[in-house]
This record gives sequence, C-alpha cells and structure tokens, in this order.
Amino acid sequence: MIITGTDQHEAWQRRVMPPVERVRPGLWSVPVPIPNSPLRYTLSYLFLDDAGVLLVDPGWDSDAGRAAITAGLGAAGASLDDVTGVVVTHVHPDHHAMSGWLRERTGAWIGMHPAEAATLPARSWHDRGRAPATDRAWLLRHGAPESEVDELIMPAERVEELMGMAEPDRAIEDGDLLPLARHELRAIWTPGHTPGHLCLHEEGAGVLLTGDHLLPRISPNIGVHAITDGNPLGAYLDSLELVAKFGADEALPAHEYRFRALDARAADLVRHHDERGAEIMHAIDTLAAPTGWAIAAAITWSRGWDALQGMLRRLALAETLAHLEHLSALGAVRPSADTPVRWHSARG
Repeated sequence: MIITGTDQHEAWQRRVMPPVERVRPGLWSVPVPIPNSPLRYTLSYLFLDDAGVLLVDPGWDSDAGRAAITAGLGAAGASLDDVTGVVVTHVHPDHHAMSGWLRERTGAWIGMHPAEAATLPARSWHDRGRAPATDRAWLLRHGAPESEVDELIMPAERVEELMGMAEPDRAIEDGDLLPLARHELRAIWTPGHTPGHLCLHEEGAGVLLTGDHLLPRISPNIGVHAITDGNPLGAYLDSLELVAKFGADEALPAHEYRFRALDARAADLVRHHDERGAEIMHAIDTLAAPTGWAIAAAITWSRGWDALQGMLRRLALAETLAHLEHLSALGAVRPSADTPVRWHSARG
C-alpha cells in the first residue's frame, strides 16, 4: 500500500483534523468531525458539476459538522445553496446522519442502494430488531453473561436518534451512473460492512471512493446482529475481490487517508480474515463451552478483550459471529440447537 494523502496521514499521526483538499479537478475532500470517536472524522467528497454539487457521505450531524461542510464548500468555491444531491455509501450515522439536514436546507435529493435503505433503523428495527426483550434474548442466545447484558443493549435515547435518519429519494443500483455532466461516476455495490454499501468509481479521474469497505489502516467491522441475515463476511470477501480489479486507481476512503495499491490492501484484508478464521477454529477446539461470547473473549483484539467494554464488546461478538457464520457456510463448523448456542468443528 502506498500513502498518497500525505497531509491527511500527517494529520492522522498528529491527531488533528486534516485539511480540505482538491483531489482532482472538480473533486474535493472535506473532513467532518465525529464526536467522541477513535475514527475522529469522516472524509466527505464534493463533486462540482454544471448543475451544482453532489456530496458523498456528509457525515455526523452536529454544529461542528455543519460548519465543516459549509467551510469545505466555501473552499471549493461553492455554497450550501449549490448542493443538489447527496449520495451515502451506507447509512451509519458517521456517514448519513447529516443528510436530512442538508435536504431540508438545500432541497437536495438523497440516494443510496435499495438494500441499504432496507437497513434504516426506522424500517429494519420496526418488526425485527431492537426491542429490549428481543435484543436481550439474542445476546443471551450467543452466550453473553446476564450480568453484562444491560451494558450491551443500546440506550433508548440513542435508538430514537437513529430512527430519525433520512429516507432516500433515489435508489442507486450497482452499475448506475450518477447524474453528473462533468464526471462519469459509477456506483459499485460492495456488500459486507453493510448490505447495501456502495463504492463510487470515476475511471477518467482514476479514483475509487471506497467508503468504509476499504480503509488504509483498519479492517471495517463485519458483524452479525439481531437484525442480520445471511453471511456478511462471505459477501465482504467477494466484494474485496471485486474492488481489487481497480488496483490502478487511487483509493479515496471515508476515514484516515488516501492510498494506492488498493489491490494489495484488499489482499491484506483477505489474509487478516483467513488468520482470524484459523484463530476461531483453534478456540472452538480448546474451549469447554464454545459460545460466540466465549470464542470472542478467547481471540485476539488490538486493545485486548479486557479493554473492551459495553458496545465495543457487542461489536466484537458481532464480528466473531460473522466469522462463525462464514465458517458454517464453508462447512467447517456447525452450531448446536440449544441455548446458548455452542459451535463445534465439523471435523468432530
């Protein structure tokens, strides 16, 4: 991997906000702060066009975030009144939360993949998801201790905030060209981190906006949650293979800093998940009661399991379950039918 966003990288190392930057003619990078997060900021992107500005991933909604977007538009020679469209790579609040305010302020349309729209909390949680009793039962089913469950359930006020995230006006499908005159920007569907995650490719400019799918320093969370079906890790690995074909392009991620050799970075991430799968298989073979929770506690985390508390432990459990579901799809492990669920090697 080759770091190309050198000013962004220096700012990351110094723990300060990076500058607003002109990445290509008519394409600007704007950092938007994320409060109380180790990710620090989202890199939003502005495409200046004949009809106005298309804004990708406006970021977390806060007074500081609104000021950052306004200042970034100004640096690019535009204003809020020029924003005509908003595209979100996925609906996590550090990408999508400000979209509603922008639509109210500017009249801009909001676009996302249909599979992503289906995951908006106001839709997906209504019937299936995060009622406290349902959530508690799901956590206990996967081995979370009764004494820790209350810390793992999302607070009601936080759920209320997420319920208010904006619905889209436009569906953006895989392969769609965005409505721009000066840029040939094409949507690439890359499920895994979320079901409807999008990357955006501009071939003429030699750039791929990677959202959270491909980051230079960390692996995005790929998790199984109470509202998740299927094999998200398998989808993610397939999506990594897809974006590796854009190895000649510069990666413009939503966090940290720009880089090249994204095919090498994709290969690194595949190797990381292979190693994690092997570690999980070892844990299953050695634990007396290999529930999802026990396996998560037994494997390696950058901070160490003991340093993870509350929602961070929940994310670790979700990531472990994603690996277990993928290993199950490969025929390597099988779950028990009892509660809590225990995982067993298919070899035994």
